[in-house]
Amino acid sequence: MTLVRRIARPMLGAMFVVGGLDALRHPATKVDQVAPFLEKVGDPLGLPDDPELLVRANGATMLTGGLLLSIGRFPRLAATALSAALVPTTYAGHPFWEEKDPVKRKQQRTHFLKNLGLLGGVLLAAVDTEGKPGLSWRAKRAVGDTRRGARRAAKTARREAKLAAAQAENTLS
Repeated sequence: MTLVRRIARPMLGAMFVVGGLDALRHPATKVDQVAPFLEKVGDPLGLPDDPELLVRANGATMLTGGLLLSIGRFPRLAATALSAALVPTTYAGHPFWEEKDPVKRKQQRTHFLKNLGLLGGVLLAAVDTEGKPGLSWRAKRAVGDTRRGARRAAKTARREAKLAAAQAENTLS
């Protein structure tokens, strides 16, 4: 792991660890923000009708994902989970477009944009292969290797069949 990754991952993960821990310890402070969001999307998505449970689940996801990203264990999976948890958090937690007070609107917009920046960071972390080939490249390579191997095997079988036929012809003559 490069020095930049070793430093950047804990820096990126820190916000998720702190926020996730807070959501687990004090879910009631966020329930009022989640309830309207849950009313809008709860039924279509099949979510349980318990805002506190959702706050805790989101907090657990953020805490676990932030820790895993910070220590470099399963960083791509952790970053993917964090991005999935961050989208509803940002939408439900910082709806600046609904604020009437200009000061609160500006604060909410700042937090919304901060979360968008974090989302960009975790999306980059989710696709960071650390210079190693990604899964799609490896899959394409495996398919190509399999096809090449099958063509070689078929070519070898044809050559051996011709040799066997020639030998059979020689023994008959």
